[in-house]
Amino acid sequence: MSLHRIEKHVDVVVIGGGMSGICAAIAAARNGAKTALVQSRSVLGGNASSEIRMHIVGASCHNSKKNLSESGILLEILLENKRRNPYQNFSIWDGVLWEKVHFQENLELYLNTDIRKADVQGKRILSVTGYQNTTETDISFFAPIFIDATGHGTVGVLAGAKSRVGSEGKDEFNEPTAPDLPNTDTMGSTIMFQAVNRGRPVPFEKPFWAYRYTEEDLQYRAHYTCTKALGEGGKFESYSGGDTKALPDFSTFDSGYWWLELGGDNEDNIKNAEEIRDELLKTLYGVWDHIKNCGDHGAENYDLEWVGMVPGYRESRRLEGPYLLNENDIRSNRIFEDAVAYGAWPMDVHTPGGVKDTDKLPSAVYNFDGCYTIPYRCFYSKDVENLMMAGRDISTSKMGFSSVRVMGTCAVGGQAAGTAAAMAAKANKLPAQVDVFALQQLLLRQDCYIPGFKNRDEKDFAPLCRITASNCKAGYEPENVVNGVARETEEGSNVWESESLENAALSLSFDKPRQVGQMQLTFDPNLTREIMPSITSLVRDRQCKGLPEELVKDYTAECFLEGKCVWQKQIQDNGQRVNILSPGVLADSVKITVTATHGYPAARIFEVRLYE
Repeated sequence: MSLHRIEKHVDVVVIGGGMSGICAAIAAARNGAKTALVQSRSVLGGNASSEIRMHIVGASCHNSKKNLSESGILLEILLENKRRNPYQNFSIWDGVLWEKVHFQENLELYLNTDIRKADVQGKRILSVTGYQNTTETDISFFAPIFIDATGHGTVGVLAGAKSRVGSEGKDEFNEPTAPDLPNTDTMGSTIMFQAVNRGRPVPFEKPFWAYRYTEEDLQYRAHYTCTKALGEGGKFESYSGGDTKALPDFSTFDSGYWWLELGGDNEDNIKNAEEIRDELLKTLYGVWDHIKNCGDHGAENYDLEWVGMVPGYRESRRLEGPYLLNENDIRSNRIFEDAVAYGAWPMDVHTPGGVKDTDKLPSAVYNFDGCYTIPYRCFYSKDVENLMMAGRDISTSKMGFSSVRVMGTCAVGGQAAGTAAAMAAKANKLPAQVDVFALQQLLLRQDCYIPGFKNRDEKDFAPLCRITASNCKAGYEPENVVNGVARETEEGSNVWESESLENAALSLSFDKPRQVGQMQLTFDPNLTREIMPSITSLVRDRQCKGLPEELVKDYTAECFLEGKCVWQKQIQDNGQRVNILSPGVLADSVKITVTATHGYPAARIFEVRLYE
């Protein structure tokens, strides 16, 4: 029994503060819904937090798929972190996430609050109740729309929504890589560690409770120094499966290891989570003992600096929506009519036994070219009318899940779910009743990418303008800024790029004077290269040292009426892809003059939008 009890009434409740929940909550709040974000831990970020320290991977597949990095709220947060946290310290990253949520208008944050009950009437959730252990308070959250971003689908299960665990049989979706028969195997959980080179020999004494491992036990799992792991030519192809090419392995022992994994073959990896964590600790220290004390692994000077105590889940439950994304959708790069998000990570299926399966590769990775979209029908429950999902508990088959589960993909899906939730709450509608075209256009305006879809916002009058530039490179013409696509694709550059930074100016002229209430500019932060925090030196070292050099740093925006400047704003030290300005003047033309980037020798602008 708690000592206190309170009630909160909002428009949208998001349960789960990982990257998908963060993006869902911010999106809902920014789109006018009074929102509560409820997180069971003391920090935000989930697997990306300082508690677990997994880097945020997504559709770019460690830089191997060009121009597919996620944009929107996730990119906004990553760029802010890159500006303020250049050495990618995870504790500072925690603070960036907290700040982004805590100071967002319309958004209330409840940390250390574990949801334990859902009050359901008919097919709708009336409220959810959780216990905040820091204040000894029961808190009940009432709202018309709830988003389950718990990863486990906890709220959905409490509310009676149908869920799935494990693999479907091959015959259900005719998936080429699914097992012949259904099973309940999942991917396991991992705890990470960091090690540092002290510049002199550092001994390690194995705890009595740690396991022992031989080289034969770890023959399929890379565990060497950076130099040894990379091998000759700078490449290490560590694992593959099925019809795949191997992905590069970044398991150098300054950080590790994704394959320190257990629990996927448990009857219930949630119920047995405490036991799994204990076994992971015994495994981790045993592997480190092998690295330090069993043969020459190049680790003589390395010292454990940090060991995680919170396992990072890969897989548990998935909630069912009206549609389950499956392997065939992914392999065919399917563009759904109701697409609201996308993914491109390989179908990456880890062996259920993890480290216990010493005779098996730790993962089978099924690569495919291109990317696929995720339909809106995967983001709301088919059973509980006002329940939405975000993150790894969305509606997919196991094979579909093996690609969409990574945090970058979860985050953009979270933004889509949060935006839809706000639309539904404001219009007093259910998630299934949301106007999908309007949702897609709003997501595009807010810098989400939906492959196959373009800006068709009738309120944006920039496409009606005559567009000129002081100069441009061939193939990078000024008209690209209104073609409806705000990143490079196989179809074209979709960007204006000047020949140099000397007199780099873009102008949009109207056929008659118009009120310019808002000007939205979209710049280029290089949507191929990664900029996320990482404990892995190989990942950090290949990132740009500051903000992406292509990003516009200094520029001047102006509005003119009959040749006279009626409004001007100079921006210096810009660090974001999307800039929104509010001139609020009558004008017949606008001009953007770029004077500096973060290192690139020319100006690059993907999109200009103008609203009255």
